[in-house]
Amino acid sequence: MNSTHIGWAGLVGSFALIVIAIALSSWQRLHLSRSIAWASARAAVQLLLVGWALRLVLDPHASVAWAWIWVAVMVVFAGLTLRQRVPEVPGILWLGTLAMLTVIVVSLAVIFGFGVFPIEGRTIVPLAGMMIGNSMTSCVLVGRRIVAEFSEKRDEIEARLALGHRWSDAARPYTRNALRTALVPQIETTKAVGLVFLPGAMTGLVLAGVDALDAVTIQLALMYLILGSVATSVSVIGLGLTRQLFTSDHRLRRLDRSAS
Repeated sequence: MNSTHIGWAGLVGSFALIVIAIALSSWQRLHLSRSIAWASARAAVQLLLVGWALRLVLDPHASVAWAWIWVAVMVVFAGLTLRQRVPEVPGILWLGTLAMLTVIVVSLAVIFGFGVFPIEGRTIVPLAGMMIGNSMTSCVLVGRRIVAEFSEKRDEIEARLALGHRWSDAARPYTRNALRTALVPQIETTKAVGLVFLPGAMTGLVLAGVDALDAVTIQLALMYLILGSVATSVSVIGLGLTRQLFTSDHRLRRLDRSAS
């Protein structure tokens, strides 16, 4: 067995940590044992299916078009997932899909336009998945924050509108707060990388035997792209959601937070 192939025995051995987590949950009566077991089983099934499909997409003889189709499916499912996670956010399906599409276009244009990585199935799918996956959490956060801000500060916003402010000016302080709240976690993660923790991509490359300096440069490129992707998606969701919360005659629409 080489350093990059753990085999089924190694995989089963790593499951011992899940057993420990379940045991701790039972000991402390956290009532999470079933959730931990289900999450572990679901992750195994999903990843095995994805691994099987990726073998077809990443085959050296496969057309790169299959990789782009995979990315298109990821964008659609990301929008559907966002609608499921934050149903209280109006129009989150199309806003989320637009945000993920924008992230893909911008990030992959930079990656491939500057020749950071070659245009191949083995780079397109993983990189697109990384950008979308990291952006989704921030999209959920900014959507929830804007709905909360506009609901809690409705009187203040309407007072600004009554004084003659346009909808964009009346909403700006609250939208800005939501954008900051959504961006700060990724900024803090970027600041702590290397000192507090080693990111997954770098760890995987080192385990695969890649030179440490090469692993660092690749990880840096990815971290920059992730931060840019998060900023892009948060802006699309935040600004798009803010605009649709106002009517054409500058009135704040009624918000229904019961879906949350």
